[in-house]
Amino acid sequence: MLTPFHLAINVTDLDQTRGFYGDVLGAKEGRSTETWVDFDFFGHQLSFHLGPVLKIESTGYVGEHLVPMPHFGMVLAPPDWRVLASRLHAAEVVFVIPPSVRFEGEPGEQWTMFFRDPSGNPIEFKGFTDLDRVFASH
Repeated sequence: MLTPFHLAINVTDLDQTRGFYGDVLGAKEGRSTETWVDFDFFGHQLSFHLGPVLKIESTGYVGEHLVPMPHFGMVLAPPDWRVLASRLHAAEVVFVIPPSVRFEGEPGEQWTMFFRDPSGNPIEFKGFTDLDRVFASH
């Protein structure tokens, strides 16, 4: 059984963060103060604190793409991934890498999409048909 992870990162505006993670991504808000807010992010604890955002560079080579580093995200079943992709399109989120499939026909076949939150933090969502194959090498 997986246990929840905790990730705390900086953002520049808590109201924008609430709107994006709550309204667009559907995360449920938890505890908060004037300087931070927690979210239930697909069963994990994601905390946002006011402060300078990490320096982001597109240095991660994955397949044919150069992806922003560092980044975080979730692995979802394809139906949930497609629903989220539709929500992001409806919210007119600008994609760093639009929804697409990579490693097609290989053990690591996955659907992926990259975008940024209002503070510029990059997020990746992956879709795997078989979640037991997330770490498969062959």
